[in-house]
Amino acid sequence: MRADRLIALLMLLQTHGRMTALELAQRLEVSERTIYRDITALGVAGIPIITESGPGGGCSLVDSYRTNLTGLTEDETRALFMLSLPAPLSKLGVGHELQTALLKLSAALPVTRQPVGEQVHRRIYLDSTWWFQPEEPLPCLPALYQAVWEDRLVYLEYLVRYEPRGEVLLGQSVEPYGLVAKANVWYLVACQAGQMKVYRVSQVVTAHLKTEHFERSSSFDLPVFWKNWCAKFEQRRFHYPVTARVSPELLPELGRYFGNEIQSKINQAERDVGGWAILTLPFERLEDARNRLLGFGGAIEVLAPEALRKSIADFAFQIVKRYKPPD
Repeated sequence: MRADRLIALLMLLQTHGRMTALELAQRLEVSERTIYRDITALGVAGIPIITESGPGGGCSLVDSYRTNLTGLTEDETRALFMLSLPAPLSKLGVGHELQTALLKLSAALPVTRQPVGEQVHRRIYLDSTWWFQPEEPLPCLPALYQAVWEDRLVYLEYLVRYEPRGEVLLGQSVEPYGLVAKANVWYLVACQAGQMKVYRVSQVVTAHLKTEHFERSSSFDLPVFWKNWCAKFEQRRFHYPVTARVSPELLPELGRYFGNEIQSKINQAERDVGGWAILTLPFERLEDARNRLLGFGGAIEVLAPEALRKSIADFAFQIVKRYKPPD
């Protein structure tokens, strides 16, 4: 712990040039007496630190000892300091290490570049959390992070939802290849029985690291795999197509609900005399389609599937019955 503090003290002096013992003590959360002992220890180690008393005094490094990190433009420096912002990194337990690395980077920068870190902190903040959704508990993320780095087999117990039984606890040994944070949701990419699979980390109940190691495939590319998997997942997700007549007033709003790709379907859609378009809209299942389409009221009419058409009519009848004024 003291070694970490000595490095942090050295980096602070390199970054700020001169600081009082009180300022150092406050930054490092120790007493001033401890700061003076640490400065003595650094001096014994051959690091030249000057201490000056009185107004304008303080602790500083000999100018010749300060280092420079050259070759970085201001835009590049600014981009590097934005690394301190993403919340998913803190969940991996590497927040302290990242802050220390950025402090070292700041200390090595030329004097003209050193204010950049504080400028980024004051001007840019990335909030990767979703509105109205609590953060998922991730008790197994640190263990999975360790397993990924050490190429160790891990035995997972995780929850899988099966309709209509609900959630079922399953267990299996996997080879953890990587971790992915998508919209602040963590996923484990692992090989199981020769096939690459994706597990939502919040669904992992236990993760037991085994002593055995696995041999990672040299051809595996995590970003490429993830992009391909996401594309296939989106294709599989919407497997409940709905054919509907959509009013011309609603057509411009469909992009908010179905994405920009719906525009090409609108441009190619058949139109009746009143300008209504015949479209095929993608949904995951009947319940999702019914809940969404009921909100459009009479601006949309379901043509198929018949089961959805009947379900919407039934729900609409119940709503009318509930709100119908008494005779």
